[in-house]
Amino acid sequence: MDIDLQKLIVEFDHHFAVGDSETQAPENLPSKKSLEKELAKTVTQISELQRKLYADDRYAVLLVFQAMDAAGKDGTIRAVMSGVNPAGCNVSSFKSPSSEELEHDWLWRTSNRLPERGKIAVFNRSYYEEVLAVRVHPEYLRNQRLPEYNLETIWQQRFESIREHEKHLSRNGTVILKFWLNVSKDEQKKRFLKRLTTPEKHWKFSKSDLSTRGHWNDYMDAYESLLNETSTENAPWYAVPADNKRYMRLCVARTVLQALEGLPLRYPEKSAEEIALFEEHVERLNSETD
Repeated sequence: MDIDLQKLIVEFDHHFAVGDSETQAPENLPSKKSLEKELAKTVTQISELQRKLYADDRYAVLLVFQAMDAAGKDGTIRAVMSGVNPAGCNVSSFKSPSSEELEHDWLWRTSNRLPERGKIAVFNRSYYEEVLAVRVHPEYLRNQRLPEYNLETIWQQRFESIREHEKHLSRNGTVILKFWLNVSKDEQKKRFLKRLTTPEKHWKFSKSDLSTRGHWNDYMDAYESLLNETSTENAPWYAVPADNKRYMRLCVARTVLQALEGLPLRYPEKSAEEIALFEEHVERLNSETD
């Protein structure tokens, strides 16, 4: 299936409108089985390139996922990263900050989980909560022990910090891909109802989910602002339609694959002197006796 990944990018012109972005998959979508087959093929390719990324040991990859509740972050991360060697990948989920985290600046807790060279790090939520949930609930700022702040200027200051932070990471070899899984309010309602009426899904539901849903418009305004302010050439946002989970997962997987394919990855080469000794090593091993 052909997917125009370029169309998913939030352009860098500050004209992105959440209300105009797609939540639905395209019409005439292939069958579920076909989508699953395409995803499996893409995951295999990602796995192969991840091994090369690890061996090359010059680049790192950071995948950032943000979305409203029930958009499918967990399932997408699990599906896309299922074939990657666990030694080369780390997934971090960021919820309410701990007391230790509140003793530091707001970028500290995510900075501690950035990927090493040769590895992929996945952020399930991220520092973007600081211009999202905290913006919708500015009372959270009282817990951050800031010396001072102004609600008229703090969000632009934080956008600036994020842009500079991501620019620094990019300059030093970290490829940053950011995914906003764009689920519709109607689809979220269906998924919430399924969680509430299916015993094995009860654990997924929290009463705070409905509280957040009650602020839907505020969150959409905050998303529109952060997407426009922080989608850059070195750290683009991808607005991925999320009402169809299989299509969403394939979009994410194809984006990750495209980014890895675009890196000049290479396996380390042995020197001529080292290679010259290989025959000697072979003979030594073959001459071993039990």
